[in-house]
Amino acid sequence: MAFSYEPKLISGNSNKPLASAISRRLSMHRGKPTELVEARVERFNDQEIFVEVYENVRGEDMFIIQSTSNPTNDNLMELLIMSDALRRSSATRITAVIPYFGYARQDRRTKARTPISAKLVANLIAQSGIERVLTMDLHAAQIQGFFDLPVDNLYASPIFALDIQNQFSDLKDLMIVSPDVGGVARARELAQRLKCPLAIVDKRREKVGEISEMTVIGNVKGKKCILVDDICDTAGTLCKAAEVLLDAGATEVHSYISHGVMSGPAVDRITKSVMKSLVITDSIQPTEPVLQAENIRIVPTAPLFAQAILNIAQGTSVSSLFDSASLNTIYEGPLTKLLV
Repeated sequence: MAFSYEPKLISGNSNKPLASAISRRLSMHRGKPTELVEARVERFNDQEIFVEVYENVRGEDMFIIQSTSNPTNDNLMELLIMSDALRRSSATRITAVIPYFGYARQDRRTKARTPISAKLVANLIAQSGIERVLTMDLHAAQIQGFFDLPVDNLYASPIFALDIQNQFSDLKDLMIVSPDVGGVARARELAQRLKCPLAIVDKRREKVGEISEMTVIGNVKGKKCILVDDICDTAGTLCKAAEVLLDAGATEVHSYISHGVMSGPAVDRITKSVMKSLVITDSIQPTEPVLQAENIRIVPTAPLFAQAILNIAQGTSVSSLFDSASLNTIYEGPLTKLLV
């Protein structure tokens, strides 16, 4: 049976601009103000995290907006402690809105005596009192099975498809490329949306962090190639893949990445690379170097998350947001620096 709650939003410190944008967008959808619940999330001198919620949340449908990005452990603990505070304050339901789910790359044992940290994080989230998780582009789809509670995994590909259609006049010249074999399903999904061909960059490593060889599978000669992946961390693989594609005859290389982690030398590598543009979402709050980089664009996810939150609160379908036609009305285009 369908149910309907009035959603209330609260934010940690990981990505306040996105939380505020979701709040504004939700206000537009509902036709009345939806402000972030007033709270303080602070640290004591020894860096212990303390949370105090200033508003009454008894009986409320609470949505905690918190990416578990760098500093991952601090942001994860903020999420867990905020959930505990809300649960002890008698909130009716607590949903964790985690635009970027940290530890997702540790989803399996790659060798003996290693953890499956993504499963551990899932257990911690469930035990903290969170009853539902809303996230975007999990690194591995099986992570949804790590939770014994509902998980709604949104996709950036419908947003990317709309952005590509707005940025490129002739889709016939495009080739969607997966930068590795593991990301083929993600790239194929975008290629099918755009009705474009698909190629793969096969990489081989001799040891962790070092790529010994890259080979292009597919004919990219004369094509504008679009690399598609879920995470850009240090950007080493991405920049190398762009070089390999140009060597194979591609005319241009662009990249669309769901989560711009941008660690260490990433921004410097991208600005100096042969890529004409890198498009990321605001699932992770962009740093100043990212905002200043001329060949990096940011597309907003607030419209997507706001609609998903509203659908969850009203007990309606979230999967409808996987359809590009549904997103045409909420697509906003690239963020400007004034909006970030």
